Amino acid sequence: MNVKNEFKHFIITNLISLTMPLKTGEQAPDFTLYDQHSNPFNLSATLQNGPVVLFFYPKDDSPGCTRQACSFRDSYERLTEEGLTVAGISRDNVDSHNSFKQKHELPYFLLADPDGSVHRMYDCLTLMGLLTRRITFFISSDQKILLAHEDNFRMESHADAILEYLNQ
Repeated sequence: MNVKNEFKHFIITNLISLTMPLKTGEQAPDFTLYDQHSNPFNLSATLQNGPVVLFFYPKDDSPGCTRQACSFRDSYERLTEEGLTVAGISRDNVDSHNSFKQKHELPYFLLADPDGSVHRMYDCLTLMGLLTRRITFFISSDQKILLAHEDNFRMESHADAILEYLNQ
């Protein structure tokens, strides 16, 4: 990353954000949201089957979000081999998620949070709730955050961060 991009990254992640996202070692808040098929997805119930990768992204079908989502798609086989459940979450509605999932052949859950309640629980909103921070959480079966990765510029870094963590 060059100096100009490092400065932009610093501004977006430190000066614009009024809150700090959850950190490694903290308890992940429980929630229930609806997936792309209007089925309920409850975090604590899903964690009974193994760890969860939860990635927050701003908007279905936008260029950056598509790159981020497709990088998780491309890593999906390796992640599921490790026993992980993958879920993307944005403020888009169920219908938008269903279309996005089909268009890009995304094999994981897309969770609808149209009122931003879960975004607020995970401190993933900036500028008084107008923007979504691009953050990925790796959550253990006991609901602890093993990794919190934030990067608003390198979309593919989110899946790469989880893969790197698994390789340690």
